[in-house]
Amino acid sequence: MTLHVAVLMGGWSAEREVSLVSGEGVAKACESLGHRVTRIDMGRDVALRLAEAAPDVVFNALHGTPGEDGTVQGMLELMGLAYTHSGLATSVIAIDKELTKQALVPHGVRMPVGTIVKSESLYQRDPIARPYVLKPLNEGSSVGVAIVTREGNYGDPIAREAAGPWQTFDSLLAEPYIRGRELTVSVLDTAEGPRALGITELIPKNGWYDYDAKYTDGLTTHVCPAENIPADVAASMLAMSIESHRLLGCKGVSRADFRWDDEQGEAGLYLLEVNTQPGMTPLSLVPEQARAIGMSYEALVQTIIDEALARKAPR
Repeated sequence: MTLHVAVLMGGWSAEREVSLVSGEGVAKACESLGHRVTRIDMGRDVALRLAEAAPDVVFNALHGTPGEDGTVQGMLELMGLAYTHSGLATSVIAIDKELTKQALVPHGVRMPVGTIVKSESLYQRDPIARPYVLKPLNEGSSVGVAIVTREGNYGDPIAREAAGPWQTFDSLLAEPYIRGRELTVSVLDTAEGPRALGITELIPKNGWYDYDAKYTDGLTTHVCPAENIPADVAASMLAMSIESHRLLGCKGVSRADFRWDDEQGEAGLYLLEVNTQPGMTPLSLVPEQARAIGMSYEALVQTIIDEALARKAPR
């Protein structure tokens, strides 16, 4: 069936450029599938442009706020448009790292214990023992993340003039730093139910898996499928990913990011966050894991669209 797909991309978040690449990839895939495509670089007139386009479905290729935090989802709900990925309530919860913990930890999903701190307080004392991680409560793609160690150059306590997220955000989430390996699992909604596509290990060539490492070709090695992971750890990771997808009410596709302290076995596995709008760029993890199981980029896009249309269809 030929569809009219509006691909929503760009916007004004810190992840604008990545969203534009994701959106263009999706748009080209839709065109290769025979669909009619309207590309929309989101501005303040987005509702008017969507109303004029009157698409059959909106593919939400936005990353960060306001495309991932429930704002755009609420607008699309009010307009009565079918759209891909998670809905309003899920988006509000999943983009907020503390709300995500409140939703998942009581159900047995292991996540680092965190504390919310005022950035101003960091200039007087550490909120928890070093090493620890500081991150914004509601940003994705490792935007604004800092790892504070005893040997680092932020100062002890953190110096007011040191470059870091404390200069941008009034409040931050402090979590213990988990040594070990960086792993991720994509979960795709299919006609048979949510499916974990596989496990990828991310090995940055320098430093850690920050924003530049994620989106700069050659800075990170992707091992897909991940190697040398014990069966019990792999099974736990896949189960936690599907359960988190289900508990949060994710739709279409999500990606669960983990740290695994390989000296602690299964007990060293921690979910860091669930991404409801994972990237669709040439370097992105969801398309890579789909390819690893024999699913093309075009088939992945069509599966996400099919889920959105099925959800919108009258019951």
